[in-house]
Amino acid sequence: MEIGKKSIKKMFPNLIKELEGTSENKVQIDSVRADAAKAEEDLKNGDEALFADAENALPDKFRHYNPTVEDFIRRCDTEAQAEEIVAYLLKRGELTGDQAARIKTQLKKEGVRSFGPKKEDDYYFKHSGIC
Repeated sequence: MEIGKKSIKKMFPNLIKELEGTSENKVQIDSVRADAAKAEEDLKNGDEALFADAENALPDKFRHYNPTVEDFIRRCDTEAQAEEIVAYLLKRGELTGDQAARIKTQLKKEGVRSFGPKKEDDYYFKHSGIC
């Protein structure tokens, strides 16, 4: 089955705009590495100088941060959502049975907000200073 250009334009108008260059969205390239082999070598060796400006540009207190079960629960609105998260993490082996039981007990007795205030959208971006 062959699809004509007219059909593609109808199904994907924004893609066609981008491909034909009529889109306003453009990305500026500020620098070019003249030696591609050297760039590959630097990346393989983990050349810190390549990334120094990017890493120092913004404070990133969440670098290498792995959210805990409490972090996930703080995004929940209801006890049922929190219980679903606990069951999922238990199934994946990220929680032990004892931990899951302790969390469920706390949920029943004290509620979802006993784990802390709700984490809204973009919580990590806002608290790391990115936006």
